[in-house]
Amino acid sequence: MKSLLEIRGLVKHFPLKKDVLGRGGGVVRAVDGIDFHVREGETLGVVGESGCGKSTTARLLMHLIEPTAGEVIFDGAAVGSRDLPLKEFRRQVQMVFQDSYASLNPRLTIEDSVAFGPMVHGLARQPSVERARDLLARVGLDPSRFAERYPHELSGGQRQRVNIARALALQPRVVILDEAVSALDKSVEAQVLNLLLDLKQDFGLTYVFISHDLNVVRFVSDRVMVMYLGEVAEIGSAESLFTAARHPYTRALLSSMPSLDPDHRTEVAPLAGDPPNPISPPSGCRFHPRCSLAAPVCATRAPSRRSLASGVGVACLIQEPDSGHPQAAAAAPALTEAA
Repeated sequence: MKSLLEIRGLVKHFPLKKDVLGRGGGVVRAVDGIDFHVREGETLGVVGESGCGKSTTARLLMHLIEPTAGEVIFDGAAVGSRDLPLKEFRRQVQMVFQDSYASLNPRLTIEDSVAFGPMVHGLARQPSVERARDLLARVGLDPSRFAERYPHELSGGQRQRVNIARALALQPRVVILDEAVSALDKSVEAQVLNLLLDLKQDFGLTYVFISHDLNVVRFVSDRVMVMYLGEVAEIGSAESLFTAARHPYTRALLSSMPSLDPDHRTEVAPLAGDPPNPISPPSGCRFHPRCSLAAPVCATRAPSRRSLASGVGVACLIQEPDSGHPQAAAAAPALTEAA
């Protein structure tokens, strides 16, 4: 399975203003050098605490904000280059936002909202309206009942279905879903999730699914990427990550998942304290101030991220042979050719 979307060294630092005395300044390190790829036809889940950089990463992928450094490669071409202008990239990569109401123009009918994108990209109005009506029907909204309504006349679940239809109106290859179901109640959430899975199969889509709900991520994802303080902590298949997570932060996240089993209640908080300040992150491993397995070396040496770009890996000194951590394994001796 080939990589459809490849992210190399992506960085986003937001500069801070100085006060009248010249104090302050610096930058907020929202995303600080991440590498990963998204394979064609898969769903990559992205999880982490609030403020870890998930939504900033989504906006960087869509080029809604300009990166400080790094590049986004789509189907072998750099986004924004002569080979792949931004307008053509956005036709093939669409996004569904968390706030279903703020995402829609309150002055446009539902039909016009969905048809707007194809018209901007050169399709005549009548074919655009026909495509919009077809997509509304596909997402479970009868065009005869809903096409002429305005966003305020719909429920949250119905508005999110409209946003999904609008994202599909340009016939994209990739859809980025940024907390797309988190504002919905559980019954509506299940309906929208099943709809997304059906649409993925019918249209051959690739998803980047960002969520704080680990149960939802496990349900929809093929691979999962865990972010912490602007960096990738762990990435791997959903099954392996949820059954045998290797990073202490990932294990803490998983242990915080609520359980209906009274014999498996969480009585001790799996993770203490708040994430460090992204303006001045800790030296070495950024998770070490909150890690129960931290050793002195964790404060001085950052874990290697070389394996993360391959799509399977963990940024933890315990997993690096001869890293200096007392729990790290020794490196295997190199094989020498017999004389």
